[in-house]
Amino acid sequence: MTNKELADLIFPNITKTIEDLRKEYPKRNLPEGAIVTRYAPSPTGFVHVGALFACFVARTFATQSNGVLFLRIEDTDTKRTVDNGISTIINGLKEYNVTFDEGPINDEGDSIGNYGPYIQSQRKEIYQVFVKHLLEQGLAYPCFCNNEELETMRQKQEKTKARIGYYGPWATCRNLSNEQRAERIKNGEPYIIRLKSNGNYNKKIICHDEIRGDLAFPENDVDIVINKSDGLPTYHFAHLVDDYLMGTTHVIRADEWIASFPLHYQLFQMFGFEVPKYAHISPLSKVEDGKTRKLSKRKDPEAAMSYYYELGIPYEAVRLYLATIANSGFEVWHAANPKADISEYKFEFSKMSKSPSLFDLDKLNFICKEYISTLKAEDLYKDVANYLKVFDAEFEKLFTRNPEYSIGFLNIEREQKKPRKDIAYYSDVKKEMWYMFDELFTYKWEDEKDSNAEILLDYMNNYYNENDTQQEWFEKVTEFGRKYNYVPMKEYKVSPDEFKGHTGMICEMLRYIVTTKHQSPNLYDILKLLRKDRIINRIEKYLKK
Repeated sequence: MTNKELADLIFPNITKTIEDLRKEYPKRNLPEGAIVTRYAPSPTGFVHVGALFACFVARTFATQSNGVLFLRIEDTDTKRTVDNGISTIINGLKEYNVTFDEGPINDEGDSIGNYGPYIQSQRKEIYQVFVKHLLEQGLAYPCFCNNEELETMRQKQEKTKARIGYYGPWATCRNLSNEQRAERIKNGEPYIIRLKSNGNYNKKIICHDEIRGDLAFPENDVDIVINKSDGLPTYHFAHLVDDYLMGTTHVIRADEWIASFPLHYQLFQMFGFEVPKYAHISPLSKVEDGKTRKLSKRKDPEAAMSYYYELGIPYEAVRLYLATIANSGFEVWHAANPKADISEYKFEFSKMSKSPSLFDLDKLNFICKEYISTLKAEDLYKDVANYLKVFDAEFEKLFTRNPEYSIGFLNIEREQKKPRKDIAYYSDVKKEMWYMFDELFTYKWEDEKDSNAEILLDYMNNYYNENDTQQEWFEKVTEFGRKYNYVPMKEYKVSPDEFKGHTGMICEMLRYIVTTKHQSPNLYDILKLLRKDRIINRIEKYLKK
């Protein structure tokens, strides 16, 4: 029996050839040097922050080269697939402004782009065209070994300290004749299809990585499974077919796939296809108990994309942070060009770290504060309002009831050389602003330090004027203080025993009573927003307490 006859027996309904598919998937018409890359997750229902980092890198390189970033769903491992897994990925990344030029747009199979289907489970017959080609060339074969036989083989390999795997003398189905294979298939024996590797483990090959340079590996000699019993391909084989037909020029992926590099290199060569360029990204890590470990979705809440969305971390700030991780020179460039867009920086693979990148929440927090401090109050108001609609509808009603009032608070100490930086996340606004709303004000003061607060009623009734400038306001506070033996700091420092206190103490007392806090944004602006009657009301409540 010829290889062609065996292939026809296994795939009688597959009549297309690779050449036929090549016509259906023509080469992309893109400018020279354009990078075509992909994000290719499994729809497991969890979007890791590492996915956001990988997408940021892929999006950046595709965009700056006038190329393409497409989304491909790798769901051939049906045991890992969950309901709504695709929309979870799409929506989770969209929350941080990651979009794709091509790919699925929902769980119903709708997509954009001319190189689909972009969901692997919908490409079954396409893969079988390639598998059938290998069978016809004698470069693949059916394997009838069951799980029990494979486990026995593995145990023997461990006992004899041989390499684990289905290769060489351990590949028992490799040397069956086509007649034997056909007979067992006709008898209904279950089987899978394996690659008939032409590699020599004792021979070294060099695979070039765009980030790490030349890497030396033993050639792959394992007869890996390329088509499973359910008719779907394994990840390794599907990756070859899809990247070839979809015109992928760069495979940008996590460094956990480095060990598969020689296998993927071999697959492309066995078909005579041009090998795409590979860039293996180092994982995101964190320090725990003095040791560095990989960021874990089981241990670390910050590993989930939802963590950032629920906190209200601006996607622009996250992009800035990811850019500092992505390229070693970005942080210095951004410090010199704070108002420039990230797209103006030229990212390079050679400037990406070969070691695990430390995911530093403190640094992200700092960048968030820096970013939010640069926003116009009106823009921040809109972003916060949108966030509150999703995560705090009750506060959203208060916050948006009087936009001018809320914007006024957000604008305190904003439009100046050194703007306030107390807000890192949208969720922080409630923490910083709650006392501005009577519905939330607690009238609970726990550590009052001055029993002379009743003098503030005199100040409010006889000195405070809402129309005063800040300079006029402070002059009146100073004048009022002298009435009760509070003097400017310079005088107080000279003879502290002669005075009740300094002028600043009046402000501190007033701040504490109207906010319950010892620190707040500019007091003058807070008083002006609260208005005289509400301030007096809080002072009276304080005195009753």
